[in-house]
Formats: sequence, C-alpha cells, structure tokens
Amino acid sequence: MWRNIVSNFLTLAIVVMIALGGLVAWAKRQYVEPGPLAQAMCLRVAPGANIRGVSSDLESAGAIRSAYIFRTGAQYQDKASQLKFGSYLIEPKSTMQGIVDQITAGGPSTCGTELVFRIGVSGNEVLLRELDPATGDYKKVAEYNPETEKAPEGFESKAEAADVRTRVTVVDGVTSWQIVQGLREAPFLSGDIAEVPAEGALAPDSYEVKRGADRQALIDMMIDRQAKILADAWAGRADGLPYDTPEQALTMASIVEKETGVPSERAQVASVFVNRLEKGMKLQTDPTVIYGVTGGKGMLGRGLRQSELRKATPYNTYVIDGLPPGPIANPGRAAIEAALHPDSTKYLFFVADGSGGHAFATTIAQHNKNVAAWRAIEKKAQENSSAN
Repeated sequence: MWRNIVSNFLTLAIVVMIALGGLVAWAKRQYVEPGPLAQAMCLRVAPGANIRGVSSDLESAGAIRSAYIFRTGAQYQDKASQLKFGSYLIEPKSTMQGIVDQITAGGPSTCGTELVFRIGVSGNEVLLRELDPATGDYKKVAEYNPETEKAPEGFESKAEAADVRTRVTVVDGVTSWQIVQGLREAPFLSGDIAEVPAEGALAPDSYEVKRGADRQALIDMMIDRQAKILADAWAGRADGLPYDTPEQALTMASIVEKETGVPSERAQVASVFVNRLEKGMKLQTDPTVIYGVTGGKGMLGRGLRQSELRKATPYNTYVIDGLPPGPIANPGRAAIEAALHPDSTKYLFFVADGSGGHAFATTIAQHNKNVAAWRAIEKKAQENSSAN
C-alpha cells in the first residue's frame, strides 16, 4: 500500500511540476509577446510611484494583460525598484518587457506636456502644449506673449511640473540680435550670452533643453549646427554658382529667406538673384535695405522711405553692386539649400501676387504688368478695409 501511495505522490508531483513549468513558460511568453494596446497612450510615472501602481494603471488602460506578470517580470529583471519618473509614449502592441525597459531607462519624457519658448520674427511666444498619443500631434493648452502679456492663471504651476519638457524654437529668418534677446527672456534658462554672434551663424531649429541650461551653451550649439549645415550644403552645391565662398552663399540664403515664406518658391527666388548677379544687375531687394536701417534689431514696423532706398549703405542693394557684406538674418536649412541649388530659370523680376506668393517675370514689361496687378489688389484691400 505504501508503495502505491509513494508512487501516486511522485506521479502527482511530476504532473504539478510539468503544469508549473508550462505556466511559467506561458507567463514568459506573455511578458515578451506583443501586448493588447491598440492605440498609443501616454503613461505618466509620478515621482515616488511604485511598480504595483504602474502595473495597475497599465492593466486598466488595456496596455497589458496581467499586472501580476508585469510585476513579476520586472522583479525577475531586477528593475521593479528602478522606475524613473516622467511621461512615456507607449506604442501600440508594446511588450511588457519593452515597457519595463522604457520606464526604468529614464531620459527625457517622450509625451505629455511640453513648454516651448518660440523666438519669432515679429515677437516671442511662450506655449504650453500636450502630445495627443493617438495622432502624434500637439494640442495647445495655453500661450502668451512674454513681452506684452502675463502668464494665464495656472500656467506656471503646469509649466513647472517635474516631467514637463522644455524646448526653445527659433523660427527661420530671425536675426542674431533677436535670438539673443529672446534667450535672455526665456525663464527656464540660466547664465548670460557673451556677445551677439555674427549674423547668419545660428541655426533656426527646435532645441530640447533641460531646465537651468546655460544660454551660452545653447548659442554655441546653434553655431555648431549652422556651420555643419552650411558645410554639407556647400560640399554638394550646384556647379557654376556666382558665389566664391560659403559665406557668400549664406548671405544669399538669408535674402531668399526674407523674400519668401512659400517653401516651393525658394529655389525660384534664388534663381532670380543668381540671374541678376550673372548679368551684373543690382539685386534691388527691400529686406537688405531694411537690415541696413535696423541693424537687425527688430522689425522696421513701416514701409521704406524713398530717402532710405536712395541712401548709400553697405546693405542698400538698390545702390551697391552684388551681394551685401554679410547675411541679413539666420536662414534655415531649406533656404541654404535653395541658394546652393537654385532653379534653372530666366526670371529677373518678381512681385507679390496677392496669394502669399509671387509673380515672376523675365522682362521688365511683364514685370510692370505684374506690379500693376499687385497695386490693384492692394487698392482693393484698402477700400474694403475702409468700408469696414
């Protein structure tokens, strides 16, 4: 009898061990296989959060099938106590193991709230926005102009949360003086800037920074980035361009940047100025004259006077031959590429066409017709404005 009991016990033990082994294998598969999440989500791991709370949030959101397996897997990897606070974008079908690795690796938040200090041509803006995980687009939460407005109620408390990312965005065509002034206003940066960098030397772009980041270090990053962009573009430039140096190309790019805000027109505008240089014609571009008046310190805020168009200055391209002595703004990558890869056209003139773009012409007669059409559009707009 005892022999039968022992035999039955051993058989049962073996069955249990096999069952447990199968259960463990199943749990391991669950941990590493794609999860059930159908749509991206933003997971916020608060300071002081624990693996139990996070696993429960993930299970409730439908990102994982089992909070228990998630916790057990994290413990097995010795990562259960290594959570890093922040906001994490969890992609559809993410594995439990992948999520554990993501929320314990740390680094910048990949979703949630972002504080953006935007330096623009006509002024600066402070923007608080949140990423919509489903679409990948940002939705504006609040904004204000730091020069003329106070922060909206509750803005500061939201902006100063520990997991809010901070970013400085510099718009194409902003001058170096405007960038320096803007950075000095950014409340989440520290330190001063030694001097205003050379015009054109800074790369317009979006820069993610940490709170308390040094302003001069950010300026140095912008200089390095623009130098690389220009060097790469110069190395791959088209043949036969009327520029002897990368600096001259940068000057042309800055003119193109200021002359059009329509991306598809940049190479056409560049072709006009290249054609004029090759024919020995004056460039006759208003933005260079404006820069000579303002020195890049803000906008002119009015139309150019005839006396300013006639006055001889290094930047008055109605008077001087060829390019001005340097850039008139910080051009973006696209404008630099356009200056070094202009369209092949015979255009020598262009004027606004009322749609936000320009009408191009090869002859003065054709250009005069385009100018007359633009003047008619301006007159009608003025009449409508007066009537209202």
